[in-house]
Amino acid sequence: MKSAYEVALERLESQGIEKPSKGALTDETRARVAEARQKARADLAQLEILHRDRLARLADPAARQEERDNYLRERLRIEERLERSVRKLRAS
Repeated sequence: MKSAYEVALERLESQGIEKPSKGALTDETRARVAEARQKARADLAQLEILHRDRLARLADPAARQEERDNYLRERLRIEERLERSVRKLRAS
């Protein structure tokens, strides 16, 4: 019997879509991707800690909203930087 994965691959091939190549990433590339993800997690954790600290010191609702907006913007920037880095590593 075929696994669901094998059946799905056959369906993709019948539609003219190539099946994913096995081992496309080298061990070095995988390590670099993992390192980039770990750095992004660390950056996000640091950002979260600083954000909570700043929020605790702010009483003005407008200032709190501005801090939340800045936090979300910075979080998005870190996530986008990670995505670009991973795409670049996979392409090379």
